[in-house]
Amino acid sequence: MSSPHGPRSIVVLGSTGSIGTQALDLVRANPDRFRVVGLTAGGGNPELFEQQVAEFRPVVHGLGEDASCEAAGLACDVVLNAITGAVGLRPTLTALDAGNTLALANKESLIIGGPLVLERAKPGQIVPVDSEHSAIAQCLRGGSPAEVRRLVLTASGGPFRGRTRAELADVTPEQALDHPNFSMGPVITINSATLVNKGLEVIEAHLLFGVPFDRIDVVVHPQQMIHSMVEFHDGSTIAQASWPSMLIPIALGLAWPDRVPDAGPGCDWSKASSWDFFPLDDEAFPAVSLARRAGESGGTAPAVYNAANEVCVDAFRRGRLAFTDIVPTVAAVLAEHAVPSKQRLSVEDVLDADGWARSAADRRIEGAS
Repeated sequence: MSSPHGPRSIVVLGSTGSIGTQALDLVRANPDRFRVVGLTAGGGNPELFEQQVAEFRPVVHGLGEDASCEAAGLACDVVLNAITGAVGLRPTLTALDAGNTLALANKESLIIGGPLVLERAKPGQIVPVDSEHSAIAQCLRGGSPAEVRRLVLTASGGPFRGRTRAELADVTPEQALDHPNFSMGPVITINSATLVNKGLEVIEAHLLFGVPFDRIDVVVHPQQMIHSMVEFHDGSTIAQASWPSMLIPIALGLAWPDRVPDAGPGCDWSKASSWDFFPLDDEAFPAVSLARRAGESGGTAPAVYNAANEVCVDAFRRGRLAFTDIVPTVAAVLAEHAVPSKQRLSVEDVLDADGWARSAADRRIEGAS
């Protein structure tokens, strides 16, 4: 179904990554609904980017942060921010300041720049693309904000679900990159193995939906058929279920509040199946509880959590840090960090904290090796 005003104009930031390439697949499949007016990428796959530019002929295109900011400020219907990492913050703010709808897959920009992002965003201007937060947004259509008792984020548990902390001591990067359900980039995949990714998503859920941290739960659901749930105060729980795929949340991000027919595979209810749910093991996987503390501290603490973790993940991939030392190193950097006392943060405050945390994490890793 096309819009009565023609196809939506779309800018894709991070077009050569997993989210970006799937978004362009959806555009190809729905040319009556979407047209690409801007494309940017980080530069890691220049040949693919050149092919995308040649195919879609965007008005604005380029590599790097400056190009992403230019494209994000282009007058359009939707900016999909699929950049990975803190470098996505400035494009996020630019898109919001331009009045564009922001389909947000770059969770880091919201997490590290929380107050900055929220003070710029108009109601409904940010549409979450993370599968868990897209699920919550869909479930929230079933009741008013005042009726929400709690949010329940689901986690696959990663490749090491069920292991004790002692059993995680010798895991390798290759094992950590073997996610049971999704094919993702290396940082996100390892974050899923440590459950840092779920910790980031708890902070993101708090910021997106305004629900206190003590009313945001995490439950392990290995099949990942239910992407998240909302419990209402009458005892009813609404869950969003679909096959493990990012196509549906990406399509919703581009078309919100509308749905795109056949965006992704549906559930086959004619086949017998069972879905499991387990409590989160905070002793083996302390990343989520650490993220809650960082989120409750506020200020630049979430930026420090995110940045220190990215350095630790890189060190783990290079053999400089053990898997079980990733989260304790992040915790040590957080403990060392002094949260600014001033109430209003600037972009520079956030990026300075990001840079400080990276240096602090690297010093600790270097000192331990």
